[in-house]
Amino acid sequence: MSLRILGATLVLVSLSLTAEQAMGQDKEANKAAAEKDPMGYFLGISVGQNMAQNGFTKGDFDLESLLAGVSDGLEKLGPALSAEELQKVQSDIETLLKKRQDEILAVNKEKGALWLKENGKKEGIKVLEGGVQYKVLKAGKGGSPAATDTVKVHYTGTLTNGTEFDSSVKRGKPAEFRVDQVIKGWQMALQKMKVGDKWMLYIPSDLAYGERGSRGAIGPNEVLVFEVELLDII
Repeated sequence: MSLRILGATLVLVSLSLTAEQAMGQDKEANKAAAEKDPMGYFLGISVGQNMAQNGFTKGDFDLESLLAGVSDGLEKLGPALSAEELQKVQSDIETLLKKRQDEILAVNKEKGALWLKENGKKEGIKVLEGGVQYKVLKAGKGGSPAATDTVKVHYTGTLTNGTEFDSSVKRGKPAEFRVDQVIKGWQMALQKMKVGDKWMLYIPSDLAYGERGSRGAIGPNEVLVFEVELLDII
C-alpha cells in the first residue's frame, strides 16, 4: 500500500470513525445520521467495510492522531512526521496486516481440514482422486465432458456455514463455460459426471480459490460446497 493510497484511505476512514464517535452504538441514531447525510454515511460504511476486509480493526488507530493527520492533509500542510518516520509507519502497517493475514490463513486451513474430515464420515460421501468429496443426488445417463468441452450447468455455491455466495438457480439461467476454465475442484468433478447428474461437491481450498479467496464473500483457504447439475454438453 503506497503512502498516497494509505493517506487517501485514512481520510475516508476518519469520516466513519468520527461519525461513530459522535453517534456511539445507537442504531436509531446511526439511521438518523445516515438519512441526514446519505453520502457521508455511504463513504463511511464503504471505507469501514473495506478496511475490515483488509485486516484493520478500530483498535489499530488512535482517533486524535488520525484526525490530526486528516486535518493536516485537508489543509495541505506538510506531514508532521519525517519521510523516514512515514516509511517506518508504512512498514509497520504492512507487517501488522501480513501477520493477521497469515493467522487467518492458518485458522481457515485447519478449520477446513477438520470440516472435510467430519464430512467425509457422512453416509453417501465419496472422494475423487485429488481430495474432492461428493455425494450423488441424482444419477444421469448421458456422456461425460472433456476438459475442453463447454457445458451447461445449474449450481448453488455456499460456504461450510451455509452462507450462499452464488446461484445460477436463483438467477433462473444456467451457466455455460469450458470445463478447463473453472476452479480445479469443478474440473475434476465435471469430467466424472454424466449429463443429468446432480452432485453435491465439497471442495478443499487448494482446489478452489486458495489463499486469495474471491469476491469478498469467499475468504482465504475456504472449503466450498456446491450443488451442481450437469444439464448438457454444448
